[in-house]
Amino acid sequence: MVVSAVGFTMVVKVAGDRDRVLVVARDVPAGQVLKLGDLRVVEVAAEAGVVPVADRGTVLGRRTRVPLAAGALLAPGQVGTRAGFPPNGSSQVAFAVEAGGAPPDLSLGERVAVLPGPADAGAVAADADEKAASGVTGMVTGVRAPESAGGPRVVTVLVETAVARRAAQLEHPRVVVLPAEGREAP
Repeated sequence: MVVSAVGFTMVVKVAGDRDRVLVVARDVPAGQVLKLGDLRVVEVAAEAGVVPVADRGTVLGRRTRVPLAAGALLAPGQVGTRAGFPPNGSSQVAFAVEAGGAPPDLSLGERVAVLPGPADAGAVAADADEKAASGVTGMVTGVRAPESAGGPRVVTVLVETAVARRAAQLEHPRVVVLPAEGREAP
């Protein structure tokens, strides 16, 4: 019984070890310089792959390589001297999305389709067909609230560079969240 009690005490002690590590306090886009207000401290049972509080000075003031989502544990490879984002072959496109043009709970990392919205009522049908562009798919890398009441919200999407120009020309963009890769409806 004594051996069991000592063993149980050792297991609880090891399992209860928690380290103070850095967590992203708010969404931070790729390429932004990491500031103290962008991070907070939590205690977790982590062994490797995260930045401990003691190493805070090694990440503050450096540029983020990838977009960081609020609440995520900070990993050493997510910061560097230059932004390694967007990856080769990809570009970021910012869309001014009017109220109702995207889900209210849209968040970083979601896979989306950005589609052209309805044409203006005064547009001639032939002109509308010429200007109509097909939608694009990508991953949300930023969502910024409207600057004024009733104004558009800015949604930044990572798309293939080959479709970036077409994406930037979409008029009245609408954002639709897609299911997991390969499960779209025809």
